[in-house]
Amino acid sequence: MPGLRLSQDRSRGFKIDSTLISILLATTIGGVLSISAAAVFSFALLSKMVERMVSLSVGIMLSTSLLHALPEAFESGADARSLFATLLAGLLAFFMLEKFAILRHSHHHEGDGHHHAHGHDKREAGKAGWMILLGDGMHNFTDGILIAAAFLANPELGIVTGLAIIAHEIPQEIGDFIVLLNAGFSRTRAYLFNLLCSLMAVAGGLLGYFTLDRASGLIPYVLVFASSGFLYIAVSDLMPQMQRRATVRESVPQVLLIGVGVLIVLFLTRGR
Repeated sequence: MPGLRLSQDRSRGFKIDSTLISILLATTIGGVLSISAAAVFSFALLSKMVERMVSLSVGIMLSTSLLHALPEAFESGADARSLFATLLAGLLAFFMLEKFAILRHSHHHEGDGHHHAHGHDKREAGKAGWMILLGDGMHNFTDGILIAAAFLANPELGIVTGLAIIAHEIPQEIGDFIVLLNAGFSRTRAYLFNLLCSLMAVAGGLLGYFTLDRASGLIPYVLVFASSGFLYIAVSDLMPQMQRRATVRESVPQVLLIGVGVLIVLFLTRGR
């Protein structure tokens, strides 16, 4: 594991290493891309595209966790029992976060496929708009730390981790846009506030870089914790959404897009 590479050269000043640049680019571009894509889909009401993105997200998140991040963590030499304990703790932690409506705060969206009483979503949105932004900021900050941990472990893992996070964020942010619009935010305000929250990932990436690079022994555990989040979201949230559409006409594209997600990860991590 390379040491901290923010070093000073007398003739050239400070030199920032490529890992830090990659983390900053991944968190910044990822945040802007996911928010902008979510805004386009939300404002255009392309619900079918949202459903397709969910299927792609499942393939990317499961394969990133099971085929790359977890093997990377277990091959590091860290104690296997401790890593499995971290995986269990992570799954329980995400379950509790969901219970407190911090992570999955998209249950009360207009047009989300749930059958609520008329006006239910509007009332809930009016009360929860700012809490949604707070939850988003916390979530994105954590995503930044996870992206930093992945890049510090392996550049390719950083890329697929960032891709998995973006794929998951787009459907979630679409729901957030709908709630904020229902809460009285204009399209411009909803976009700007969501964009500010997404850039919390940059702060998380910086914190992860400067702390995890000095404590490299923690990286396998952060990777396992990240995997627990991907697995929990994919299995408990996204896949049940897909199961509500059980017709052959809907199932075939779902399976194909899951396969596309897996192939994307395998392509980006080929040779590993």
